[in-house]
Amino acid sequence: MSADIANLKHWQYTIDLEKIAWAVFDVKGQSHNTLGREQFEELDRIVTAVAHGAQDRTVRGLVIMSGKDKSFIAGANIKEFDDLKTEEDVIEAVRAGTAVFDRIEALPVPVVAAINGACLGGGLEFALACHYRIATREDATRIGLPEVKLGIIPGLNGSARWLRQAGPMSAMPPMLAGKLLRPGQARAAGVVDQLVPTRHELKWAARKAVLKNAHSQPYRAWQPLLLFEPGRAFLANRMRKETAAKVRADHYPAPFRLIELFEKHGGSFDDMKRAETKFFAPLMISDQSRNLRRVFRLSEMLKAEAPKDGWRPARVHVIGAGIMGADVAMVCVREGLEVSLQDTSTEAVEKALKRADAFFRKRMRSPLEAEKAKARLLADPQGAQIHRADVVIEAIYENLDAKRAVFAEVEPKLKPGALLATNTSSLQIEDIASALRDPSRLIGLHFFNPVAVLPLVEVVKGADSREDEIGRGAAFVTRIGKLPLIVKSSPGFLVNRTLAPYMFGAMQKLAEGTPKEEIDAAAEEFGMPVGPIELVDIVGLDVALSVAKILKLPTPDDHPLMQLVAEKKLGKKTGEGFYKWVDGKREKPAAAPNFAKADLSVLGRELIAPLIDESEKALADGVVADADHVDAGAVFGAGFAPFRGGPLHYRASLKAKENGAAKTGGEPVHAAG
Repeated sequence: MSADIANLKHWQYTIDLEKIAWAVFDVKGQSHNTLGREQFEELDRIVTAVAHGAQDRTVRGLVIMSGKDKSFIAGANIKEFDDLKTEEDVIEAVRAGTAVFDRIEALPVPVVAAINGACLGGGLEFALACHYRIATREDATRIGLPEVKLGIIPGLNGSARWLRQAGPMSAMPPMLAGKLLRPGQARAAGVVDQLVPTRHELKWAARKAVLKNAHSQPYRAWQPLLLFEPGRAFLANRMRKETAAKVRADHYPAPFRLIELFEKHGGSFDDMKRAETKFFAPLMISDQSRNLRRVFRLSEMLKAEAPKDGWRPARVHVIGAGIMGADVAMVCVREGLEVSLQDTSTEAVEKALKRADAFFRKRMRSPLEAEKAKARLLADPQGAQIHRADVVIEAIYENLDAKRAVFAEVEPKLKPGALLATNTSSLQIEDIASALRDPSRLIGLHFFNPVAVLPLVEVVKGADSREDEIGRGAAFVTRIGKLPLIVKSSPGFLVNRTLAPYMFGAMQKLAEGTPKEEIDAAAEEFGMPVGPIELVDIVGLDVALSVAKILKLPTPDDHPLMQLVAEKKLGKKTGEGFYKWVDGKREKPAAAPNFAKADLSVLGRELIAPLIDESEKALADGVVADADHVDAGAVFGAGFAPFRGGPLHYRASLKAKENGAAKTGGEPVHAAG
C-alpha cells in the first residue's frame, strides 16, 4: 500500500487475501458520513490505487462500506454549500465530484456499494456510480435523493443515473417529492440490486458480489420508450400538473427545474449529465435554497437539544382520550413505544382505540406491523398502568383546577424517576405544578394539532422546572420523531403568542370588508400553508377565543369571531365557521376568485407583519434562547414559509437588501421579492 493511501483521514483502505479492496468511510468528528472536499480528495486517491491494482491484477474488486452504524452517506456537507457564491463556484465544485464518480463507474473491476443506514443525496449519487448496490433491511436504512427539499436538484449526476437505471416512471416521482425510500421500496425503484437482513450479512454479500463480478442490470421493459421525446413531453406535462397541485413554482422552483431537465435532456445520458450541472448551479445560489438549507440546520439544532445520556423511555401513560390525547398516544405507539390510555369516559377510550386502529392500518408498513402497533396501545380507563410508565402525559381539557386535581391524584402512583408532563397550550406550568408535592418535576409538552403531521413540540419550562427534567422532555420528543423547542412558561408560549396577532389581524381586515378568500389567498401567496382565516377554522373558533383572552387581545361583541362562537359555528369540527366544511374539507366555490398578484403580495406582507413583530417581542422577552429558536418555532410550529428562512431571518434579509440597494442607488427590495 502506498504512503498516499496509508495517510487517509476519513477512509480506511485495505486489500484482503482474495484481492478485494475495502474502502470504509468514517468521517472523523461526525455522527453521520457526509461528502465534502476532503472526503472527495481522499476518495480520488483510493480510486487511483484501485485502478493501478486492477492494472497489475493485485485488486479484483472494490467494496464501499461505512464505518458508522446508521449512516452509509447522509449526503453532501451542506456547510460547504454556503462557501459557493457564484454559479462558476458551484460548477467547479460539482465537476470535481462528478469526475470522481465517473472514474469509479469506469473502473474495470466490479465496485459494490454496501449500504446500511442513511444513503441520501450525494450518498445515493455515489452508490449509483458503483456497479452493484446491496442494502440492509434494517429500519435505519433510508435511500433517496431529497435535494428538492433543500431547494436544489441532484447535482452529482444522480438524476441521470437513476433515469438510466430504472426509467422515468420509477425514478422521477421519488426525486420530485424528495422521498426517502425504505429498502424494499428502493429495490422496487431500481436503485438497489440486492437486500440482506442486517448489517452483519452485508460484508459477506458484498464479497460474493465482487467474486461473481456482479453488475446491476438496468430495467429494460417498456419504460425506456418514455425517454423518447413524445413520451418525455407527455410525462413532463403530467408531472408539472401533479407537482403544481402540491407546491408553487415561484416558491419552490427546484422540482419544476428537474422536470424541465428531464423533458429537454432525458433522452441522452451524456446530455442529461452535462445539463444537470447547468440547471443545478443557479438553484444552489438562490435565496430559496439558502433559506431551505438554513431551515434544515434549524431542525438539526432542535434535535441536538436532547441530551445524549442514554435515557430511553419504553412506556408512556396518557391521561385524556380526547383528540389530542389519543393522537399523542398513537404517535408514541407508531414510534415503537407501549402506551396506556386513561380517561374518565370508557366511551372516549373506545373511540380513541377505533381511531388508532384506522391510523395504524394506514400508516404502518404492513398489516402485521399494524397489528403489533394495536397491541401496544392499551385501554386503561382507571389508570392502573401509571406505575409502569416512564413518561406520564396529562392531556385533558384546558382547565386549571381539573389539571391540578389530576396531578394531585397521579403523583403518589408514579414510578420513581418518571417524566411528568402536561399538554397545555396556554396555562402556566407553575400554576398547574402547585398541586404537586414536588413542583420541580413538572414540565409542559405542547403538541400541535394534527399531532401526526406537525413536527414541533414546545417543551415548556416552568419557574420551578428542573433542568434535567427539561432535558429528558426534549429527549422524549426526539424519541417519538418530533422536534423539541424549549420555551419559557409565559402566556401563549412562543407559537400561539406569535400566531394570535397574525390571525386576529386577518380577522380585523375581514371585519373591515376584505373578503376572506382574498385574505387567505394573500397569505398563501406569501408562502403560508393555509390562510389565517382558514387556520382559525382548523384550530377552532372557541380555541382561538380562549387564546385571545389569555393574551388579552381585544374581542368586542361585534367581532366576527364572537358572532360565530355565539352561533356555535366553531369551524372545521362543527362543519361551519368562517367557511363551510364537508367531510373535513373546506367547501370551495365552483369558480375560484381571481385576485391580482401584485395586490396579494402587498396584502400578504401586511398580514405577516404582526407575526414578525410579535416574534421580535418574544425574543426580547426571552421566551426562547435566541433568534434561531424563534425562527425554528415559527417554521415548524406556525407554518411560516420555509423558503423565507423564518420571520426574524426574513426581516433581517430584507433590511440587508434594502441597505444594499440604498448604497448602490438601486431600487429597494420589497418583502414579496
